[in-house]
Amino acid sequence: MSATLPEGLHRFLATAGWDGAAVAPLPGDASFRRYFRLRRDGESAMLMHAPPPHEDPAPFLHVARWLGENGLRAPAILAEDADAGWVLTEDFGDERVREWIDAHPQDERAIYAAAVDALVALHRLPPGPFPPYDMAVYQREAGLFTEWYCPAAGLAVDEEGWVRAWDAVLDPVMSRQQPGVTVLRDYHAENIMLPPDGAQGLIDFQDALVGHPAYDLVSLLQDARRDVSEPLESEMLARYVANAAPGDDFAGDYARLGAQRNAKIVGIFVRLSRRDGKDRYLGMIPRVWALLERDLAHPALAPVADWFAVNIPEGIRRSGGGALA
Repeated sequence: MSATLPEGLHRFLATAGWDGAAVAPLPGDASFRRYFRLRRDGESAMLMHAPPPHEDPAPFLHVARWLGENGLRAPAILAEDADAGWVLTEDFGDERVREWIDAHPQDERAIYAAAVDALVALHRLPPGPFPPYDMAVYQREAGLFTEWYCPAAGLAVDEEGWVRAWDAVLDPVMSRQQPGVTVLRDYHAENIMLPPDGAQGLIDFQDALVGHPAYDLVSLLQDARRDVSEPLESEMLARYVANAAPGDDFAGDYARLGAQRNAKIVGIFVRLSRRDGKDRYLGMIPRVWALLERDLAHPALAPVADWFAVNIPEGIRRSGGGALA
């Protein structure tokens, strides 16, 4: 196994005071990051390798420290060498929300309620020292749909019309996300841990921005990786609104950002297949497509819904994204 370990690992562990620990590689995600669990003398820790130039652990460290300083349950940083891509953190254990609910479905409602309440607490804080979730970012993300999905589906589409439609749909969002809240951007059942202390631990938040409070709620309740029933989604959305009092047309903004996020994810999943050889994500597209279609039915999405009516054949839409070339 040592032949598969990244160069410099043992040197970093010696510097961090974990020399001699047993190193067990863990399954990866959709990035170039690799993870390892360290065990020594009854203790454990998590080691992340995020090597440059593909990865940079500095944003993870920045966000983790801000979250911890503000009472959120990010993993404690035990040691780091950002220039070489190494970060050693507290070990939250193996229990993720997704697998826990699969094994204990009776806990689903309580776990989602706690996850919503964590967002309420996060959104009561002043926004963190992170870049803005501005129109350029929204448009760049939405553009992944026409950049990756449409060619893979063999579709020649009106890309300029796509941009105009999103400008129209998202323009009302921009004024309502001032001064904004911290948006973790990938807040869902596979990125919320259940450590032994009974808390809900946050991971994979290195891309945090300052944006609209509906975004992470959409990420949680319109999950690309597991089905969340519409009644549970509605109940949790109402729970958030009752406790956070988010302001005018929150339901419309939830649909706007749901459609934007789901269109982006369809593009990302195709990119992961075509560029990175990770075909397993293609099987998730029908779920995401169904969520996208539901969001498009909201009147706030009329310009984007009109674009779909003209550019995406009905047969592809009925089949949840269709077959890709």
